[in-house]
Amino acid sequence: MDISVVIPLLDENGSLKELHDWIASVMQSNHLSYEIIFIDDGSSDDSWQIIYLLSQKDPSVKGIRFSKNYGKSQALHAGFEMAKGKVVITMDADLQDNPDEIPKLFDMIEKDDFDLVSGWKKKRFDSVLTKNIPSKLFNWAARKTSGVNLHDFNCGLKAYKNVVVKTINVNGEMHRYIPVLVKNEGFNNIGETIVKHQARKYGKTKFGMERFINGFLDLITIWFVSKFGKRPMHFFGSIGASMLIIGFIFALYLGIDKVFFNPFGRLITQRPEFYISLTTMILGSQFFVAGFLGEMILRSRKDKQHYKIKDRVNI
Repeated sequence: MDISVVIPLLDENGSLKELHDWIASVMQSNHLSYEIIFIDDGSSDDSWQIIYLLSQKDPSVKGIRFSKNYGKSQALHAGFEMAKGKVVITMDADLQDNPDEIPKLFDMIEKDDFDLVSGWKKKRFDSVLTKNIPSKLFNWAARKTSGVNLHDFNCGLKAYKNVVVKTINVNGEMHRYIPVLVKNEGFNNIGETIVKHQARKYGKTKFGMERFINGFLDLITIWFVSKFGKRPMHFFGSIGASMLIIGFIFALYLGIDKVFFNPFGRLITQRPEFYISLTTMILGSQFFVAGFLGEMILRSRKDKQHYKIKDRVNI
């Protein structure tokens, strides 16, 4: 199979049939074998009924229905697990991603040998204040922090080699940083191409300003995981060692001063340096313990995806 199209969705009943017909037309006109995997992330409308009807008419349509809303990252992970195509393409279900871009993305993976190609919505049809400006700030921070030079990390339209989606683990809300996850797994041939962005035709956006706040918090998380995720003792141990050294220096100073210079003066416990020494040594020990626990958890951990599938079709 040439292409697996993975489409996570939540309450997008108005656009599903049109999106399916558009994708099928593009695939057939370019003589590409394909499957379309819809992941219903706990929709409250009749999105699942539409997916079921589409699957009855078109065997290339497959569907997964979550028992509740788990989030886009879990939906993508479920779709990646099911994907069989040589190239896996993700896109949103709201028709803002253009299926006509699929052949170009496919060629960039197959012919140019990219591991990942990310779309860049250079011209957007979103609100300037609530989406465009925050998105530019978010992407700038992501570039500087991750070292991945992309203009649009959060574009839903992306193409991957199959081996890439089978390797990465998308959890939490890390779908925003899939290019960083890909790089961290050793797939360094990451490309970008300008894609058409379209105004939303049906329904309303599921994301507000809070996604950018969460995005920046996730950025800090992924920076830490990228840098110290496989060696937490390097981070916690260095801080712990520094604090223990500071505490030891203060304790040594207090001892020397008391024994040689001021034996009949104030008690050591009455001096502020004593509490600085005590506090830094306690905190340093706690950082060391945190580092050891991190190393132990890392060696015993088995990543699990937390979602429950309620129904499925053609799978």
